[in-house]
Amino acid sequence: MNTLSYKTVSANKATVNKEWVLVDAADQVLGRLATKVAVLLRGKLKPNYTPHVDCGDNVIIINAERITLTGNKWDQKEYVRHTGYPGGQRFTSAKEMMAKKPTAMVEKAIKGMLPKNRLGSQLFRNLWVYEGDAHPHEAQQPKVINLNSIK
Repeated sequence: MNTLSYKTVSANKATVNKEWVLVDAADQVLGRLATKVAVLLRGKLKPNYTPHVDCGDNVIIINAERITLTGNKWDQKEYVRHTGYPGGQRFTSAKEMMAKKPTAMVEKAIKGMLPKNRLGSQLFRNLWVYEGDAHPHEAQQPKVINLNSIK
C-alpha cells in the first residue's frame, strides 16, 4: 500500500468554494433554524471542512418576522444586556424584541452558536437577515435551500 497517496487536504482561503444560500425563516422554530444556519455558516457539511478556516457559505435569511417560538417563550424568554453602569442590567422579552427589531432575535440566536473568537466574528459577517421577502442579493444568484433537508 502506498501511504503517500493518503494525504489529508486542508482547505485554505484560496481553495474554499463559498456559495450563496437563501433560507426562508417563515414558520420555522428559532432554535432549530439557528442550529442549521450555524452549520451552514461554519461549512461543516462540506467534505473539505477545516476547523480553523472560514469554509462556510454566505447565508441570506428572509421573513425573519415570521419565526415561531414553542411553549410560553414569547412571554417568558428574556434577553439580558448590561449598560456598563452599576444597576444597569436591562431585560427584554421575546415579544418586545420581535416588535422592536425582528432580525435581532435571529442574529443573536445564530451568533451564540458560532465560535467565540476571530473566526466566529468572520463567520458572522457571512450572514444577512431581512424582515420581508425582499433582499438586495439577487446578483449573487443564491440557491434556495430547504432546512428540513439538513440533518
